[in-house]
Amino acid sequence: MNRLMLVAPVIAAMLAANVFADDKAGWISMFNGKDLAGWKTNEKPGSFKVEDGAIVVNGPRSHAFYVGDDGKAEFKDFHLKADVMTMPNSNSGIYFHTRFLDEGWPDRGYEAQVNNTYKKDPKKTAGLYNVKDNFKAPVGDNEWFLYEIIVEGKRIVVKINGETVTDYTEPDNLVRPDRQLSQGRIALQAHDPGSKVLFKNLKIKSLD
Repeated sequence: MNRLMLVAPVIAAMLAANVFADDKAGWISMFNGKDLAGWKTNEKPGSFKVEDGAIVVNGPRSHAFYVGDDGKAEFKDFHLKADVMTMPNSNSGIYFHTRFLDEGWPDRGYEAQVNNTYKKDPKKTAGLYNVKDNFKAPVGDNEWFLYEIIVEGKRIVVKINGETVTDYTEPDNLVRPDRQLSQGRIALQAHDPGSKVLFKNLKIKSLD
């Protein structure tokens, strides 16, 4: 028996242990890689489709809200992870603590920006839109990158490929009832017909 044959079962056991550890940690898969089950879109459902295991966001303004298997999924404190890829001159966003609307831009919670080279807006990926903006793209187009959003209490941390880009603590005396931390849905944004952004491996863990 060669060394590889001896090592292989050990590696398999480690991988299995990691899978079980992930399950016990409470991660919820938000996307099955096949269709938009668990998501509810508004305005222009055609702006969201699934291709090659990814959610492709491309078309007129619309938003896809994660509602889960029971249609009621909302989160307060959480850790979200997603693999994201932007095409050149594209704009999108990940909303959180928001609510479903039949049309229009979400009017609750925060938007974590997704924009590496969109010419009409200088606010770049990983900023909290109009709250704590980032003006330097942390990554380029046409490449997958890991996007993380962590909300605990009044603190919001946004990471790209493991590196913190935004670390914001909401003031205790903030009076902005429509745009402050509370609880709500996660949503993906289709910004305009010229923007194309891909999402895959979306998962979330409640930290409550």
